[in-house]
Amino acid sequence: MAPQDRPREKLDRVGVSALGDNELLAIVIGSGGAGRSALDLANALLATVEGAQGLTRVSAAALRALPGIGLVRAAQVLAAVELGRRTLLPRHRERPSCASPQQLAAYLIPRFSARHVEHFGVVLLDRRYRVIRTTVLSVGTTDASLACPRDVFREAVASGAPAVAVFHNHPSGDPSPSDEDRSLTRRLVGAGRLLGIELADHLILADERYYSFRRDGSIEG
Repeated sequence: MAPQDRPREKLDRVGVSALGDNELLAIVIGSGGAGRSALDLANALLATVEGAQGLTRVSAAALRALPGIGLVRAAQVLAAVELGRRTLLPRHRERPSCASPQQLAAYLIPRFSARHVEHFGVVLLDRRYRVIRTTVLSVGTTDASLACPRDVFREAVASGAPAVAVFHNHPSGDPSPSDEDRSLTRRLVGAGRLLGIELADHLILADERYYSFRRDGSIEG
């Protein structure tokens, strides 16, 4: 490769927006290893995770297992992905409102959608559906997490929250609810009624998409 076409030199010459995903990743990786250049490693990594979007779901262990990546380069990649994720988070002077499925999704997707294992959590809301606090209650495998209505409403009672919204992500990228998801939603609705705490919604997150149980009519407005 001609010196001027190497990723760092190319960035300096034509700007960051002109670089491909593999060239940007090569700059993050920094140097080659296992007899391959940084660009070779970047190409191999992108092929393994099926493109740049896959980097948001790859685990540290999976990265370290790839030839030529190891502990240091895996940390560099994960740090770059997390930094990119955080740039998507809006800066709110006031607590964000999550009164609609669209607002709740806009709040949760940058934070929890692209995770390589399932996270289940609760958003505690005030009477105007503004966020009080968001808590992850369980972290599961690639296709399951442990969720319990008792844990959801314990958080709400402890904080005096009159309403909650629950969420979990589907690492598969498909937000369609399973039978277990529907069953859990029914249990949460019933528990909320008994306690006098509103279940505002249950969102399933999958990349840029989501599924709202309020929108499908499973949770009454």
